Amino acid sequence: QSHLVESGGGLVQPGGSLRLSCKVSGFTLDYFAIGWFRQAPGKEREGVSSISSSGGSTNYADSVKGRFTISRDIYENTVYLQMNSLKPEDTAVYYCAADGAGIATLILWEYDYWGQGTQVTVSS
Repeated sequence: QSHLVESGGGLVQPGGSLRLSCKVSGFTLDYFAIGWFRQAPGKEREGVSSISSSGGSTNYADSVKGRFTISRDIYENTVYLQMNSLKPEDTAVYYCAADGAGIATLILWEYDYWGQGTQVTVSS
């Protein structure tokens, strides 16, 4: 059975940093792309970043380019999202998800398995 578990969320001041982790089990990263998505209160879930099954391709939403970095450790079966220069508008529940097609897309419905989410709050 496939599982994804996010961690690393919390409260941070504007301009600060957080690193989110997505630990997967039941499958290996070699066969699945992993995406990070977020959903703020009253808004639709949106794609933030993704990494392909090969690890050779990444994708970022325009709103986070230059501030967020996605990476992975295939030995730990974990994908990370390093978030720097955080802004209040980054406040949301962040989810990781797995796509069996292996492509680094930010399209929600391409993803097959989802984690439970972790809250990120950026506030002074």
